[in-house]
Amino acid sequence: MKTVEITGKTIDEAVEKGLEELGIGRDNAEIEVLCEPSNGLFGFIGSRSAKVKIGIKREPAELARYFIEQMVEKIGLENVQVKIEKENDNIIFIDIVGENLGVLIGKRGQTLNSIQYLTNLVVNKNFKKFSRVVVDVEGYRQRREGTLKNLAENLAQKVIRGKRNIVLEPMIPQERRIIHTALQNHPSVATYSQGDEPYRKVVITLKKGEENNH
Repeated sequence: MKTVEITGKTIDEAVEKGLEELGIGRDNAEIEVLCEPSNGLFGFIGSRSAKVKIGIKREPAELARYFIEQMVEKIGLENVQVKIEKENDNIIFIDIVGENLGVLIGKRGQTLNSIQYLTNLVVNKNFKKFSRVVVDVEGYRQRREGTLKNLAENLAQKVIRGKRNIVLEPMIPQERRIIHTALQNHPSVATYSQGDEPYRKVVITLKKGEENNH
């Protein structure tokens, strides 16, 4: 566990300096007071600063796993494992495995997306350096990616035939990127996003000049 020892005029000042240096929030810090401040004789003779030792309770990936484990436990699911699959470029991949985990996925992944959203909030509240947490349940997101790619292709053909835009249902950024990427090299249609989170949607539209080509 990474720790720092910091001094300050007061304990609070030393703690704040330590939290800043570690880039963490107070909730994720283990704080030990090494030395109480003292004004000394006449306010300066023999005076000493406050000194604290601060450590990180959990690194981002461990904090994400711990938060999900606590959530799963409160839901009442048993024999469930929360695994850190990998970490790279400030992206943390977490997979939840077990039996009868449909309740964690929900309709079209809505519950899973909520779990992912909350986990990201918790992790980034406790660390100043941003991390993106991707949460999956037994490969659901990979299957969902295939479904979205097929949907993108089918809707592109529908846009071409009907010569009108199609607006998809609201999606999380991760899923919108799948749609955009699937159609980014399409010869006849283009995509863009509209609206505000969490109701931002992908729009599929004909490219300029394509209106009369089909």
